[in-house]
Amino acid sequence: MKENAWVVVANGSLARIFAGHTHHSLEQLEVIEHPATRIHGRDLVTSKPGRSFDSKGTGRHSLESELTPQRNEALQFATHLAQHLEHSRRVNAFTKLYLIVSPAFLGLLRSAMHPQIKEMIKLEVDKDATSKSVEEIGSYLPIRL
Repeated sequence: MKENAWVVVANGSLARIFAGHTHHSLEQLEVIEHPATRIHGRDLVTSKPGRSFDSKGTGRHSLESELTPQRNEALQFATHLAQHLEHSRRVNAFTKLYLIVSPAFLGLLRSAMHPQIKEMIKLEVDKDATSKSVEEIGSYLPIRL
């Protein structure tokens, strides 16, 4: 079976997917965007958080969610990207995977990935390189993919 390497360069709102055999021969295959992650949190929710009374006394406080709207959007994007990678794996689009992903998004993506994809990962770089040139992205990779 022919070995195909994919390089995924991503953050919470953008993923660039490359194919290549060496760090000099990267070809961008696609760009997947999730612009909702960049929207301010107050614009992602339709109402204020609920309010509750304190357990003692007469004070009140708001009930905050432990998951911010932006983090929720990033989690949805990580799930979508992981599903896309799983589909591509099933059709043998790649046999090796290199990740260059922002630190905050890397954990979300890892948790959303299928175990078989995790076994295909050859390198993880925790850096947001989505705005970098192809040459700069290649500099993070081994010479031979």
